[in-house]
Amino acid sequence: MPQTIELTLDDELDAAVRAEWDLLAAAGLPSQALHLGITNAPHVTLGVASALDPGTTGRLATVPLPGQIRLGGLLVFRGRRSSVVSRAVIPSAALLATHAGVAEAMGGAPDRPDLTLPGRWTPHVTLARRLDDAQLAQVLDLLADVPRELVGEPSALRHWDSDTKTVHVLSAR
Repeated sequence: MPQTIELTLDDELDAAVRAEWDLLAAAGLPSQALHLGITNAPHVTLGVASALDPGTTGRLATVPLPGQIRLGGLLVFRGRRSSVVSRAVIPSAALLATHAGVAEAMGGAPDRPDLTLPGRWTPHVTLARRLDDAQLAQVLDLLADVPRELVGEPSALRHWDSDTKTVHVLSAR
């Protein structure tokens, strides 16, 4: 099962994303609001591996957090059978440095997907998954009037351990 390293968002930015989740859920559409796990929170995934050893998590705890997170417009990832709608994260130099630090700290970790590595990574915050074409059109219509940009700060760098279903905060503001 994957192990992920994620940036969580400050209270205001978290609330803004959750409001978008709730808008979709209220319309009967797929939404991250419907994922009821206690660890479900708006986040930016910085790295993924199949396992992380204590040395790796120790190195990850020293990676500095970027000072600001800017969420931009909507981003659609199209799959063979369904789509994902996310908020694009505008890649500042500080965010890219944090991502590079995470990639370096995870250097020996197994099974790291290419799309999470520097130069291939698309930073985003997921709003809805598993959308068919009709739902995708509805989601884009519903979100057409949301603010084009949201600005805040990351609140923490965390490790989501999907094997044990636990979150470990590595560093926080």
